[in-house]
Amino acid sequence: MLASKYKRILLKLGGESLCGKGHTGIDTQNVAYLADEIQAVKAHGVEIAIVIGGGNFWRGNDPYAQTIERATADYMGMLATVMNSLALQDALEKRGLQTRVQTAIEMRAVAEPYIRRRAIRHLEKGRIVIFGAGTGNPFFTTDTAAALRAQEIDADILFKATKVDGVYDKDPLKYPDAKKFDRISYNDAIMMEQVQVMDNTALSLCMDNHLPILVFDLAQPRSIERAVLGETVGTLVTK
Repeated sequence: MLASKYKRILLKLGGESLCGKGHTGIDTQNVAYLADEIQAVKAHGVEIAIVIGGGNFWRGNDPYAQTIERATADYMGMLATVMNSLALQDALEKRGLQTRVQTAIEMRAVAEPYIRRRAIRHLEKGRIVIFGAGTGNPFFTTDTAAALRAQEIDADILFKATKVDGVYDKDPLKYPDAKKFDRISYNDAIMMEQVQVMDNTALSLCMDNHLPILVFDLAQPRSIERAVLGETVGTLVTK
């Protein structure tokens, strides 16, 4: 068994990773793929925490969502992340992995309330912890929730799963001549307007606390495992 480069990671997944391309809701094959990828990482003894978005169910910036008061729309998105958390928990536990879901909005019949010390204890016991409901506050993205939780649990790195294999100087899906960066600074990531790595609040939080971010393509098989083992994967955002 190869040694892991990181002891504890925070994995940020978009809600779209749970559904088929161009679709909404939850696709069992996509969830199974995610669970297999996470299981491969867990086999190396890595402590894993996860934050999931809710875009496969609800996005606050969609036209139909903008007709709803912003705070209400954001709370609806938080509930969507809880549904995704439970779906991923089910897939992981079917693979024999002990998992706990903690939510920033209390719903004790569904999951544990978020308690920092309890989350850390779960990780120390080898359980995978999934954080649902974002930060529990409107006007904050799940990227910011991921950066916040990563700091709170003292993660070594934040893994940001995307649809492209790293950070480019412009959108690689639109421009074939886009240049990929293997490493980029927090400031440069914040200043890039054409390609948004994460929202600026999340980036600033990571920069202030010197938390590295790895941006990578989740669709490439074993990308998380290879990154954990120290291979060059995606783009590293650091000081």
